[in-house]
Amino acid sequence: GETRVTVEVTNTGDRAGVDVVQLYIRDVVASVTRPVRQLRGFERVALASGEAKTVSFLLTPKHLGFYDHDMEYVVEPGVFKVWVARNAAEGVESQFEVIAD
Repeated sequence: GETRVTVEVTNTGDRAGVDVVQLYIRDVVASVTRPVRQLRGFERVALASGEAKTVSFLLTPKHLGFYDHDMEYVVEPGVFKVWVARNAAEGVESQFEVIAD
């Protein structure tokens, strides 16, 4: 299945600007060691002063899987953390779980 991650971004400054909203995930428990945060999407957003926009990302099995020890591409059941941020060091965190069929 697919998971949609949505966030509202607001320009709280006094000038218009462009920012890059980034989506990161972490596979909390995997049979192969995975990076703490993996970039899985980004979108440039232009905002006037005080303007808010909704940014949405679609996560598919392609974004969640990895090559296991047998070099098979797999998506393992378990908890995934997800962040939407301007960079890898900050952001708004949530999580979801992949259930085995």
